[in-house]
Amino acid sequence: MYEQIAANKRKSVLLVAFFLGLIFLLAWALAELAGMGREGVIVALIIAAGISFMSYYGSDNITLAISHARPATREEFPHLVNVVEGLAIAAGIPAPRCYVIDDTAPNAFATGHSPKNSVICVTTGLLQKMDRAELEGVVSHEMSHIKNLDVRLMTLTVVMIGIVALLSDWIMRTFMWGPRKRIGRDKSDVGAIFLIVGVVMALLSPFIAQLIRLAISRKREFLADASGAMLTRYPAGLASALRKLEADTEPLEAANKATAHLYIVNPLKNIKGMVNKLFSTHPPIEERIAALEKM
Repeated sequence: MYEQIAANKRKSVLLVAFFLGLIFLLAWALAELAGMGREGVIVALIIAAGISFMSYYGSDNITLAISHARPATREEFPHLVNVVEGLAIAAGIPAPRCYVIDDTAPNAFATGHSPKNSVICVTTGLLQKMDRAELEGVVSHEMSHIKNLDVRLMTLTVVMIGIVALLSDWIMRTFMWGPRKRIGRDKSDVGAIFLIVGVVMALLSPFIAQLIRLAISRKREFLADASGAMLTRYPAGLASALRKLEADTEPLEAANKATAHLYIVNPLKNIKGMVNKLFSTHPPIEERIAALEKM
């Protein structure tokens, strides 16, 4: 487990470095297409560093806003707050902030750039449909993501994918409708190469985003299941919760493709087909349940 935590730290650094390079390239291409010239390189660098910095440290608020989540007070949700605080003590980390999504579809996720600035968010449907042992199982899974620093990778992924998608859209709109006179006058082979690569990357960014999601290994979910079972000392609680989550066919309205991989199970119940299965970010629930039953 400690090796996995160290590996996640390295992956976080590599992920940020990769996206900085990708964002820089896309911003440069956007600057060239908009006719900003060489000074666009400086602008691209500022955009890459600034957006990445703000996105990393504001990622939890961004994710919560996208999900339409609200704070869960002790007065309104004492059961949830008590479970989170108790499992945080067992995990040896600061108690995450509690949030809820007003939706009858049961699900949960964790977010935040560090254990000290983390959040566990559940739907009201989860609180209504799970008993105490099952709720503890779900919360322990999310608590393990935080402790193992998995949540850092997941949060970086959802924010960075959004940035890449936004820049890619700007590039294609500028390429189609913006000024391109400077491109023809630019005699720099290096600039032309970067511009071509930038446009190609803009076209391929949706596929790159999917590959990045797959890079967040499915083994992380198995690790969070195992770590959660260690916290509660009751694997059957999480296994029972997963069965209920699998049986519930209601899609979560607040979820989208950018945030789906954050949840304990895929919230887009209406997404079907072989292509979507190939690009799934979660292991099959039956395999997760089987692993828990062997503990």
